[in-house]
Parts: sequence; structure tokens; C-alpha cells
Amino acid sequence: MGKLIVTDSSGQTKDFPLNKERVTIGRHADNDIPLNDKAVSGHHAVVITILQDSFLEDLDSTNGTQVNSKQIAKHPLSHGDVISIGRNSLRYEGEGQGADDDFEKTMILKPGQFGAAFDAQVNKATGSPAAAPAPSLAASHGHAPAAAPSLASTNAPKPVLGKLRVVSGPNQGKELELSKALTTIGKPGVQVAAITRRADGYYIVHVGGQAGGAKPLVNGAPLDTQARKLNDGDVVELAGTQMSFMII
Repeated sequence: MGKLIVTDSSGQTKDFPLNKERVTIGRHADNDIPLNDKAVSGHHAVVITILQDSFLEDLDSTNGTQVNSKQIAKHPLSHGDVISIGRNSLRYEGEGQGADDDFEKTMILKPGQFGAAFDAQVNKATGSPAAAPAPSLAASHGHAPAAAPSLASTNAPKPVLGKLRVVSGPNQGKELELSKALTTIGKPGVQVAAITRRADGYYIVHVGGQAGGAKPLVNGAPLDTQARKLNDGDVVELAGTQMSFMII
């Protein structure tokens, strides 16, 4: 059977198996999945499961239901879908689907995946590195003598390579190599952070999330809009998932 992995606004997670035909979601305690959130209607939505297939239906809720950041009335669920109800995130895991690629599918945010406005928010938070100057015309035609390498350049340390290892939750043990200049992780509407790779190491900054919600943590301390350098062994907590940062 499939299941929903619920992450509330504080980052706490809990699994709910879809072990009957109708599983109700809402603020009232009589729901199969109760959500203690004023933005959630009393009986907000229902998941209907027939054999191996599950379908999500909004029950004319006040604030609506989203799947992968899109408003829905009815929606067939696919493995990895992220449902947003109030300040809560519910990730659908289909029956027989492993968790091997869940981390990348649900936590790694790709450019363009959530629209230009979201990408602009990430770029504003991280800043854009200055472009390297173009070579001069003389240099490009071989007329300029090659400059001798300076002592600083010959002794410059090689850029380090880092990775994140998940240390809690269903994806425990999963690793992500931070080989790109910018890696955005998290869940839009819940918690999002960006990790930038620079010449002197890796930096993490809080990009956005639920208004007034909890911020990502590094070694238990909340992040703000100022980039913070990551050190080997730092523990990052984001959207209910704990990850250890390592230098390879």
C-alpha cells in the first residue's frame, strides 16, 4: 500500500499508510490524517485508493489544495507528488516504490521547476558571481606574452568538493554530491535553502518558505538571509530532514 509522509510547519514528520479506500485529511480530530492548522478546513481533502491507484480530491475547502504547487480539485497521485494543505506538506509514496531517489526528486529543486519568480528569489538570496572578463583581442591572437604564474596562484588551494548525507527519515544514508556552483534544496512553501560553491568553500543561505514558519537550522541555529559558511561535520536540518555536510 502507498503512504503519505506528512511534514508540519515545525518540520516534524509522520507517516500515514493509505490502508483503506478513503483516507480523510482535515483539521477536525475525526479525520484519518488530522492537521492542527487554522488554515486547514475541518474536512479538507480525501485520498481514495482503488487497488494500486490513489486519487486526491479537495472537499470544497476554504483555502484549497495544491499538488506540486498547482491548485487542484481532483488529482491522480504519482510517486513523489507533494501535496500542500495549509502550512503542511504531504509527500505521496506509491506502493512498491523505493526511497532511493526520493531525496533528489523531492528535495533538490531544479531551475525552472517552480517558475521564474521562484528562480529570481533564489538568485536574489545567493547573488550572482561576476562574469570573468573576456580575453583581449591581442591575447586571443597570440600577440600578448603569457604572464608568468604568480606565487599566489601556484600555491592556491584546490577547490574542495562537498556532499550532503541524509541522517534521518526514510532517505537515511542517501548522499548528494555538491558539484554545482548552486544547489537549491527544500520544499517550496515550507523551507528552502541554497548552497553555493565558492573558491573558499561552501555557503548556505535561507531562501524562503512559509511566512512566519520555522527556518532551516545549522547545528541547531536558525539560518537568516546572510550566507553562512559550512564546515565539515555541520548538521543541516531542512523541512524535517537532517543532513550532514562533509568534505570529500
